[in-house]
Amino acid sequence: MKCVFVTVGTTSFDDLIACVSAHDTLQVIKSLGYNRLVLQIGRGKVVPEPFSTESFTLDVYRYKDSLKEDLQKADLVISHAGAGSCLETLEKRKPLVVVINEKLMNNHQLELAKQLHKDGHLFYCTCSCFAARSIIWKSGRLVSHI
Repeated sequence: MKCVFVTVGTTSFDDLIACVSAHDTLQVIKSLGYNRLVLQIGRGKVVPEPFSTESFTLDVYRYKDSLKEDLQKADLVISHAGAGSCLETLEKRKPLVVVINEKLMNNHQLELAKQLHKDGHLFYCTCSCFAARSIIWKSGRLVSHI
């Protein structure tokens, strides 16, 4: 089962959860060959309805003691730019797309994402560009037009 894992850590990031769970985004995820989407939604108010069909599963939860199992099973991770989430994902050598929360004041997340992108570790974008941009995992290489 090819899986996308989305994490917001211990905070809330409703814009990200709404964006990745939107019908259009789900269609793109499916068209790229993924058949499972797991959303870790933290304290968020946006709570998508989990569902399962023959060809696709959406799982949703707030917190777990550890994200280790979800990260291990993921073929692609989409995350907020929290340092802990980024580093844990990179330690697992998973392809990572970081989505910046533009609503944060003194946005240290943007600085972290820019530096890790510059060092070749991840791609980053904002929610406003996420759905409109091409982000795919293909042939062992993350390809993006962000």
